[in-house]
Amino acid sequence: MNAPTGRLTGYQAWAGGTDPFEDHAGPYYFKKHDDGSITCAFEAKPYHCNGGGFLHGGSLMTFADYALFAIAGDVLDGPGVTVSFNSEFISAVGAGNFIEARGEVVRNTRSLIFVRGEIFCGDETLLSFSGIIKRITRKG
Repeated sequence: MNAPTGRLTGYQAWAGGTDPFEDHAGPYYFKKHDDGSITCAFEAKPYHCNGGGFLHGGSLMTFADYALFAIAGDVLDGPGVTVSFNSEFISAVGAGNFIEARGEVVRNTRSLIFVRGEIFCGDETLLSFSGIIKRITRKG
């Protein structure tokens, strides 16, 4: 995947490879700040929208799931799966917008990571979300 340009300059994709579904649904990117916080982003395209011209709810939830893992990346330290995901739709925007997500790890246990965050466009919150990631061990 090429380095992002324009509004996505300074963001990066997953190191060491791609995620085929996220590459198809996004692409999505993240940026780590000096304070350790993470911002995720993508540029909303017409294919991210529903028939009404607004970002599709499934598209926003897919981006939120991506953000769970980006936000938890430093503490995850290996593979994981989403075991719980909750979201609340707050507002809607269409294609051409720059969409971002931020959040925090709420709790980190031996096997589970609890994360919450928000997706926004400028000052407008589009979706709030929370999820639980389970650490897994790769088999065979």
